[in-house]
Amino acid sequence: MPVLLVVLDLGGTFVFAISGAMVAVRHRLDVFGVLVLAFAAGNAGGITRDLLIGAVPPAAIADWKYSGVSALAGLATFFWYPAVTKKVANDVLWFDALGLAFFAVAGAQKALAHGIDPTMAALLGMLTGIGGGMLRDVLVSGIPTVLRADLYALAALAGASVVVSAHLLHLHPMVAAAAGGGVCFALRFMAIRHGWRLPTARPAPTLTADTPHHRHHDEGH
Repeated sequence: MPVLLVVLDLGGTFVFAISGAMVAVRHRLDVFGVLVLAFAAGNAGGITRDLLIGAVPPAAIADWKYSGVSALAGLATFFWYPAVTKKVANDVLWFDALGLAFFAVAGAQKALAHGIDPTMAALLGMLTGIGGGMLRDVLVSGIPTVLRADLYALAALAGASVVVSAHLLHLHPMVAAAAGGGVCFALRFMAIRHGWRLPTARPAPTLTADTPHHRHHDEGH
């Protein structure tokens, strides 16, 4: 279990760090900005999870491999991404979907390993998955993907719930990881490919002087 958790955690860190670095390059940040955004995207979710479950200091701070993986992803993206940017349309979305699957699974499994209630473990898996993407978007003054209409947090919660269910059924952790990650990525894939969206808020139209209500009110006077 510890080895599997480390592999999932580092895999999610690497993929999310790439997505963060891609966003940084798109916003024309310098190399330091790219590395900062790569680390933030790759580690924010895991750090938040570790703090909440009492695994301190968080793995991303205590283990140099997380910083190394984030830096590797950031530098590789900084030098490689500009050469292929015109060939790839939704690259950030796909890397984000893959990182979401890794972290939703790793977050739920680490919470379970620390004796967290299964329901809360599923929620922590979701939080691990969405944390890095939220901070990445906020740092470049964007609306976090999780707050928009895409199936994002719901996909992470579904994947984490599969992991928790497999744990309760005493299935092998590898089976749980594969099933949970597959469900999470499949939902994001379908949402990206087919435009699946949750219902969005629709504010009431603002009345103006040209609306029938206002014209009728003005004519009465």
